[in-house]
Amino acid sequence: MARWKFDPSHSGTEFVVRHMMVSKVRGTISGIDGWLEFDEANPAASQIEAHVDVRTINTQQVERDAHLRSADFFDAENYPTLTFKSSKVEVTTDNTGKVHGDLTIRGVTRPVTLDVEYFGTIKSLFGDTRAGFSGNITINREDFGLTWNQMLETGGVLVGKDVSIHIELQAVLETVSEPA
Repeated sequence: MARWKFDPSHSGTEFVVRHMMVSKVRGTISGIDGWLEFDEANPAASQIEAHVDVRTINTQQVERDAHLRSADFFDAENYPTLTFKSSKVEVTTDNTGKVHGDLTIRGVTRPVTLDVEYFGTIKSLFGDTRAGFSGNITINREDFGLTWNQMLETGGVLVGKDVSIHIELQAVLETVSEPA
């Protein structure tokens, strides 16, 4: 099984959440780190662990970013990292799958399933081998203790419950171990 390390400079997380019931706010979280064990010949045996630094959240609006880092939302001072640890990989086609695992946000852990696409490997210009993946998931933020909201005069709420998350991941081959 090959061990791969995330390349943080070529990986990232984007999210979208409904705002004021009539539009959507988009943002990024750039601080992603982690590893995966992956063998193209046996992707179902793969494992992944990812850590995302919520202090790097960016919605292009400084006050909103500060609010998202505050105790009303992520409480980044006490819970600076979101964590995902896989428990099972389900292959759906030659280059897609479902990665089941536990997502921890703000100290709350819940099982989730990411839809993942594999783009292949390549020898890079840096002389190493790299692999590329994309992942998508939608979560209910309230399931993770992110319950702050404000009622609107016109009905509805300021922040939607559902958050769509998109991950782009580039990983660098570290080691290859021979099967036992």
